[in-house]
Amino acid sequence: MHNFEPLAERLRPNTLDDYIGQKHLVGEGGIIRNMIESGKINSFILWGPPGVGKTTLARIIANTIDAPFYTLSAVTSGVKDVRDVIEKCTREASSVFAKARPILFIDEIHRFNKAQQDSLLGAVEKGVVTLIGATTENPSFEVIRPLLSRAQVYTLKSLEEEDLHTLLERALKNDRVLSKRNVEVKSTKALFRFAGGDARKLLNILDLLEQSVADDSPVVIDDEFVTNSLQVNPAAYDRNGEMHYDIISAFIKSVRGSDPDAAIYWLARMVAGGEDPKFIARRLVILASEDIGLANPNALLLANATFDALQKIGWPEGRIILAECTIYLATSPKSNSAYLSIDNALEMVRKTGDLPVPLHLRNAPTSLMKDMGYGHDYKYAHDFKNHYAEQQYLPDALIGTKFWTPQPNPAESKLDAFMRSIRSNEK
Repeated sequence: MHNFEPLAERLRPNTLDDYIGQKHLVGEGGIIRNMIESGKINSFILWGPPGVGKTTLARIIANTIDAPFYTLSAVTSGVKDVRDVIEKCTREASSVFAKARPILFIDEIHRFNKAQQDSLLGAVEKGVVTLIGATTENPSFEVIRPLLSRAQVYTLKSLEEEDLHTLLERALKNDRVLSKRNVEVKSTKALFRFAGGDARKLLNILDLLEQSVADDSPVVIDDEFVTNSLQVNPAAYDRNGEMHYDIISAFIKSVRGSDPDAAIYWLARMVAGGEDPKFIARRLVILASEDIGLANPNALLLANATFDALQKIGWPEGRIILAECTIYLATSPKSNSAYLSIDNALEMVRKTGDLPVPLHLRNAPTSLMKDMGYGHDYKYAHDFKNHYAEQQYLPDALIGTKFWTPQPNPAESKLDAFMRSIRSNEK
């Protein structure tokens, strides 16, 4: 009889040394490793994509410090469930046999409403529980401020190719099913591409491949076998709902690629599937700035209005508002110049550190600062023709550096022409 327990469960690590990825948090000197080694675990929220080890890390922490471990899913739990668990944690914490404060792990904490999150506050404040939340959504949007102020947020990253290789080798060597099969890996390109940095997805694919070959036949993993297997049964490796992320990815790429019909189709898939409308609206706001940007600044205004209107109108009429915004963004001219410019500037900041502000740009609220040259020779732009005065604005070490490169669309060409015009008139 075949083992029906999924490979991802069979291979779930129990110790930090077996945990793969997130070296910035659990590697030597990592903040979570330091907490575990000290035995003092503070409340925190793990933010990252699916399949990167959020639940596993919470369980490892509880096992390592020998703490009672309680778990809730924000999808299925209500306020009463939260209160019941907190009562149990309170009894555990007051027990003379308690070795460590109970850990309450809440999966998909972003789906908790304000009342549910409020019900956690008291227990966290009093130290009755150590809260560990897991979310795929930005906590600053979905977690109430009082709770955020009491729980540090740690960002988890998609697994890198090196991590996926390690996971693959461990599965073939250590798993009680795969280790007994004749498995040959000829290529991993398609395997890792379909996994997309998701450990659980990689293991689910391996499960599918192993089960699709007769027990007495060798399992030969190559790009063709992987691709054909997943095209025949695309949901087989999607056991925990990761298709949600594939559909939002298709939606984003359809809008970015200026295909309104595909964008509306993927929107309909999300609406029919019961997706949170706010999740879609937030993606539209990001799209408007990241992929349309200065080519059509009205896109951001409409996307933001969509987000606001959705909260006022509600469902199901809100689907029409989302559809209008989706079509508008998909048919808008595209530019990522703003996105590239801030990333270029951040990279320069990373390389050059805190360069000094030129003296003439500094604020001079005191006479001492004025005597030191703060604000001296600053040219007030509105006193000059076209409200433009040529002067140095960047630090000395970055004079002449360009971060924003206008892209060839009518709106940015107009901005570029205007900048060239006022600069040439100055000269």
